Amino acid sequence: MAKTVAAAIYARISSDQDGTGLGVARQVKECQERAATNGWTVVDTFIDNDVSAYSGKRRPEYERMLDAMRERRVNAVLVYHLDRLTRRPRELEEFVDLCDRVGIKHLSTVAGDVNIGTGDGLLIARIQAAVAANESASKSRRIKSKMRQVAESGMPHGGSNRPFGYDADAITIIKAEARIVRACAERIIAGESLRSVAQWLDDTGVQTVNGGTWRTPTLRAMLTSPRMIGMREHNGEVVGKAAWKRILTDTQRIQVVAALQRRTVSGRRAPRRYVLSGLCRCGKCGTTLYSSARGESSRYVCKSGPDHAGCGRLTVVAAPVEEMVAEMVLYRLDTPALSMLLTAGDDSPSSVQLRDALAEDQAQLAELAGIYAAKAITAKEWMLARTPIEARIRQHETALAQQVNASALTDLIGHGGTLRAAWSTLNLDRQAAIIKAILAHVEILPGVNGARSVDPARVRPVWLH
Repeated sequence: MAKTVAAAIYARISSDQDGTGLGVARQVKECQERAATNGWTVVDTFIDNDVSAYSGKRRPEYERMLDAMRERRVNAVLVYHLDRLTRRPRELEEFVDLCDRVGIKHLSTVAGDVNIGTGDGLLIARIQAAVAANESASKSRRIKSKMRQVAESGMPHGGSNRPFGYDADAITIIKAEARIVRACAERIIAGESLRSVAQWLDDTGVQTVNGGTWRTPTLRAMLTSPRMIGMREHNGEVVGKAAWKRILTDTQRIQVVAALQRRTVSGRRAPRRYVLSGLCRCGKCGTTLYSSARGESSRYVCKSGPDHAGCGRLTVVAAPVEEMVAEMVLYRLDTPALSMLLTAGDDSPSSVQLRDALAEDQAQLAELAGIYAAKAITAKEWMLARTPIEARIRQHETALAQQVNASALTDLIGHGGTLRAAWSTLNLDRQAAIIKAILAHVEILPGVNGARSVDPARVRPVWLH
């Protein structure tokens, strides 16, 4: 009596752009017809839709079929064409080894049987897999080359989601969203955390382009993207000027990146509990005061000992100092002197010179990329020319990041009274960001006879602006 052939059908398509699955449905139908012709019984069907067999990424249904083969629930495999099964010669060898171990001799395709149990049949299968792999590699090279050309032309790469701040064409700026991007950048520059800014966006009803809530990685990626300064990026590398207009200035993006890097280095992740953390200095020894809680009382303390360089001889209650410093900052925001001081802040000669030098180097780097793309120079020549230009760009960016920042205070100047009324409703990150944008630090002088209470004479602000 002939042994029953229990067949598994495997169907796969690399790209299902309309999401209907019609491609794999046709494969399954024709495999079912071939099974009927062969007199085989189809016991299971495995479908990987919209999954490549060349990229090396996991194919869940393919792996499930291999499990069925190992468990000997099937003794034959049906595919529309061998390249549906695999496009990688090494993967074919692994499949053949498994067939040998479990005794599967039947691998049938709609185009015809491939008898992997014979030398000639296995040779044909290997040739077909090699041809499929070459076709995939050639297609991949063509796609990568086209994407590179699109990038170098400055045009957007497409995609299902538009970038926040831009319309569906990824070129036209949406003014309302652009204002939100700038506001987020200014908050980060002023010292506010990504978490705090994301919370502000959610609290004010601003959604992502997908209609969801903001997460810190999404916000970070948006604010640090070269797209925001009108540059085209490809595979993590800026390749030239983009077809769309910028939302942020070069200086703003540099300052955002620098601010985020500072927070990364500091390692601060826990929610803020003290609005003046890191800003208070001991009036006796000049070291930074540490925030400290004792029961229900919050204090700033000068600490001594092996891990601390302070004198350990000054303590002050936190709440009165924080209220006093906040009032000083809000008052200063309304002073004409501050407004005049900041008028030229971002347009100072040194800032303008640095921005011009940065723009020249970026333009030179883009020009160099174009020369290499035109094959006018070799890769070695491109790398030799590129290295010093990129070094200069990093130097200019670092210098700009260290420039006095006035943009973070743009919307605050002259609005101290308004802020005062809303101060208690702001989260601690926002309060701290406003204070740090204008205050370098505050010196706490010793109290009379060691008193820990606060009188205004003990609090001496040192202003940034």
